[in-house]
Amino acid sequence: MALLHRLLKCRRNAAAAAASASFLVLVLVFSVLLAATRHEHGDSPAIAAPSLLGEEEEPGAGCEAALRPLPDHAARCRYLSSPGRRPPCAPAGYVDYLRLFYCGFGRAPWLGGAALALWLLVLFYLLGDTASHYFCASLEGLSEALRLPPSIAGVTLLSLGNGAPDVLSSVVAFAAGGAESDAGDVGLSSVLGGALFVSTVVAGVVAIVAAGRRGDAAGVTIERRGFVRDVCFLLVALCYLVAVLLTGTVTVWAAASFLSLYAAYVLLVWTSHCCAAAAEEDEDLGDGSKKPAAHNSDLAAPLLLDGDAPSPLPVSCKATTPPPKTFSQRALDALHSPLYLPRRLTIPDIAAHRWSKRYAVASALLAPLLLAAISCPSSPAVLLAAAVAGAVLAGAAARATASAAPPETRCGRLPWLAGGFLMSVLWSYMLARELVALLVAIGLVAGVKASLLGATVLAWGNSLGDLVADVALAVHGGAAGAQMAVSGCYAGPAFNTVVGLGLSLTLAAGARYPRPYAIPADASAYEAAGFLAAALAWALVVLPARGMRLDRVLGVGLLVVYLGFLGVRLGSIRAWG
Repeated sequence: MALLHRLLKCRRNAAAAAASASFLVLVLVFSVLLAATRHEHGDSPAIAAPSLLGEEEEPGAGCEAALRPLPDHAARCRYLSSPGRRPPCAPAGYVDYLRLFYCGFGRAPWLGGAALALWLLVLFYLLGDTASHYFCASLEGLSEALRLPPSIAGVTLLSLGNGAPDVLSSVVAFAAGGAESDAGDVGLSSVLGGALFVSTVVAGVVAIVAAGRRGDAAGVTIERRGFVRDVCFLLVALCYLVAVLLTGTVTVWAAASFLSLYAAYVLLVWTSHCCAAAAEEDEDLGDGSKKPAAHNSDLAAPLLLDGDAPSPLPVSCKATTPPPKTFSQRALDALHSPLYLPRRLTIPDIAAHRWSKRYAVASALLAPLLLAAISCPSSPAVLLAAAVAGAVLAGAAARATASAAPPETRCGRLPWLAGGFLMSVLWSYMLARELVALLVAIGLVAGVKASLLGATVLAWGNSLGDLVADVALAVHGGAAGAQMAVSGCYAGPAFNTVVGLGLSLTLAAGARYPRPYAIPADASAYEAAGFLAAALAWALVVLPARGMRLDRVLGVGLLVVYLGFLGVRLGSIRAWG
């Protein structure tokens, strides 16, 4: 496991360096181009987009119908700069990407595409890093403070930590989606695309890697009960989702019932945990032994892996002086600070290996201000109240915490953990909102359906961490590591599908209550669901038939399923274009 942590830490350091360099390049490019944009287009007359249907456009025509008839980038820039532009072209995030592309990069679209791609990488990194560093750490601490059994913590708090980027991206997309927006398509297709990618590519690569390891003549055998339970639950959830999609609309009660499927799954895991523990206790009593009951490995949910997580091995309590940083490390820290400091100063963090009283006091002061600025930016009274609350909390934090170590008592840790959870959710929400808005803008600029980008680019970005972590587990973790990797390939997508889409649909339908919510599903959603069902059926048939051993037959078959999905999607691009 120590080797795995080093691999993950190296991976994140490389990602941090790439994201930081991309961020600095983008700051320079955007500063120059925004100044040029003001000079060139500041006094240009605004124009209205011509209608395809006469004087008034169809309400559901969308932004693409407004931009496509315009002859060139200058006309599109003038339209996007006009105060009366149609709502579908209004920015869904904090940055107006369409105006930036057509007004700032109109004469060099290749440079604009490169800038948007670099910013996409930065947002992917920030979203994943926020989840792994802060969100997961708070959830792990809450799990320990609430004294949850490992199996229950695994399928609740820890699964939420692993699936935070997917779940929040889906919630944000459905919140921004509507009759004139492609964002809802992004949310639906990204969750299904991510589940398909993890259940085929990640699971297939894990099976091939495990089968190719030397020294395992009999191969790696997967525990049958947990595997069948997770795959069957994902199949049931998928069938329920397809039934909801076929109706075209969903009420708040139907969406809540879909979300409640995960409560039934947690109850099933808890029952299995209790039955297994009771059986082991009876067996130990019958043998006359006094061995403590061990938790079944198949009950574990997807592992929560953090490259900076403390090693599970015992550590000395003596204070150690960290080695001096090299010049390259200091340069990397300086490069990374614009991406690191805003979150570090606003998210309470009491992880022992990252503890700093100065940052803790600063986060107590600034977190209420950020929360107020995001929720009620135009209310001076709310901002003033947040400033007063932050000052009080900062004073209390300065008096109640020590410089050497974070709070150790349960009552002392809970407020910090709850604050870290709340602020990491806020940051993840802001980043997910910006990521979805950027993908929708890229789809409009490139002439590609937003749902396709959600099923591929967004799904790949949110799932690459699973690929690296699960493959590392299969290579270096032995048979137990392969078992955990396979469990994560099915329990994780089950959580993202049921909780991510269930919560998104419930919130979207609740906002329109008592009217039903029209689900923004196109053919790509049904294609992803169909290929996902085929992949699950393949695994459910092949793995038991081959004695629950991971081999190349299973892995290659899963990869072929995903290649078939990509082939169908690429064919639909040509047909749509």
